[in-house]
Amino acid sequence: MADESTSLTRRQFGITLAAATAAASIPAAESSEAGPWSAPAIVKKVYIGVANPTWPRPDLDIKKEIAGIDARLAELERKHAGQVRFTGGEWLKDVAEVEAWIKDLSGADAVLVLDLTSSTGALLQPFDKLDVPKLLFTRPITGWSFIDGARWIQLGLKGDMVASSRFEDLAPHLPLLRAIHHLRYSRVLVITTNEKRAAATAAGYTTQFGTQFAFPTYQELKAAYEAIDPKQAEQEAADLRRKALKVVEPSAADLRDASRFYLAVVAFLRQHQANAITIDCLGGFRRGDLPAYPCVAWSKLNDRGMYGVCEADQQSTMTQLLVTGYSGKPGFVSDPTFDVSTGQVIHAHCVSATRLHGKDAPPSPYILRSHMEDNKGVSIQVKMPEAETITCGKFREPKTFLVSTGRVTANVDSARGCRTKITTHVSDARKMVEGYTGGLHRVIFYGDHTEPIERLGRLMGFKVIREV
Repeated sequence: MADESTSLTRRQFGITLAAATAAASIPAAESSEAGPWSAPAIVKKVYIGVANPTWPRPDLDIKKEIAGIDARLAELERKHAGQVRFTGGEWLKDVAEVEAWIKDLSGADAVLVLDLTSSTGALLQPFDKLDVPKLLFTRPITGWSFIDGARWIQLGLKGDMVASSRFEDLAPHLPLLRAIHHLRYSRVLVITTNEKRAAATAAGYTTQFGTQFAFPTYQELKAAYEAIDPKQAEQEAADLRRKALKVVEPSAADLRDASRFYLAVVAFLRQHQANAITIDCLGGFRRGDLPAYPCVAWSKLNDRGMYGVCEADQQSTMTQLLVTGYSGKPGFVSDPTFDVSTGQVIHAHCVSATRLHGKDAPPSPYILRSHMEDNKGVSIQVKMPEAETITCGKFREPKTFLVSTGRVTANVDSARGCRTKITTHVSDARKMVEGYTGGLHRVIFYGDHTEPIERLGRLMGFKVIREV
């Protein structure tokens, strides 16, 4: 690759002008992450065991057994506060009780099944048809329910299993259960002129995960922009400039307009009770539908634990909702290119968060640049962390998730390609490029998230394909 590597890189829901003005009066620093999507997952626990056991022992005190498990689960819930809230706790002893129980799971994001005895095979059969994600926790020398848990996994029946004597082994699943809730209650705003196509795409994700979508207009967003006090935007721009390493192309007016757009989007999301937004930004700017580029707004939203995604890309938006939803790490939507001679994938885009290890982590250094493709507006060129593992993923469609991993080798400062660029080394660049599907974009997350994504696939009913 010829580029030089350096340490520096690159109508359904109307909103009135009065409402936008009121929303815009809220200070930008005030958190707007709170919403139904940020609550703990509601996990309904249920105990399965026959009334007269032989295994694990004929004189088993089942009520005492349940009390002991309840105490351990309560301890786990307290230790990992904010992830899940356990409810229920019934002991089901026969098939009729199970069938009655599974008919009333309203409000539950997931089910935790705990076996107490052997001879539970018939009792677990009705769970096969349960569309709610289910997690089986089975302890050794209790029974053989692991056979049913394995069947759920092998048949893709929205189920996963932990077979262990340690209750703490349930802990890695707790943020995954919370991610299920996060997707179920998130609300995504999609702004595009092709609403019919966008609505058809959204319907698949709503069916699969419960995520809600709305389709406001460019005009409504522009009204929110006009409602922002320019002085407030000047203050936001000054802070953006002060924290930058330097400013290259953007003028003071560009920085003010980009900051005004960010404040408008925060108000707009609050008004629509949404936590994510994606816009056909390139088309919108060319048509004059957008008063400023959204690149800065998306960077700052992702820094604060919300979601701003470019190019009306619902697949990448859902990808971020899934992975950020359990990991807390923002996604970097990239345009990848390949260099098989060095085994590298180069990821580039003009939108990147600065807090790539999470909203409470220190920010990465950044330079204020223009949007590369037309040299207008403002984007943030971020020096992304190097020598770390990243996960590259994307929903190809609601039932298929593509994933790979790599290691960041360098930031790239070059006039070619989008402003923020990293080179990553992958195990088999040729295999990845020759098997490439699902459209251009991929989403980068710091850390190796392959196993959690695969477990989420089991729980939520989507297939995970490893690209390399």
